[in-house]
Amino acid sequence: MREIISDPGILGGKPVVEGTRLSVEHILGLLARNMSPQEIVEAYPVLTVEDVNGVLEYDIKVLR
Repeated sequence: MREIISDPGILGGKPVVEGTRLSVEHILGLLARNMSPQEIVEAYPVLTVEDVNGVLEYDIKVLR
């Protein structure tokens, strides 16, 4: 699982999966539209299921 990073030079500093330009917000939106982690990985092969799960873990941590 890769880290979630925020870099002002990438998507204006939105949190993204490290090494991609895929934001936490975008991935959460896909999950909210009932895409499974496997379907997200199939649509975005740069990701792994562990990366998608890491986005959920990050979201939970931020909301605490």
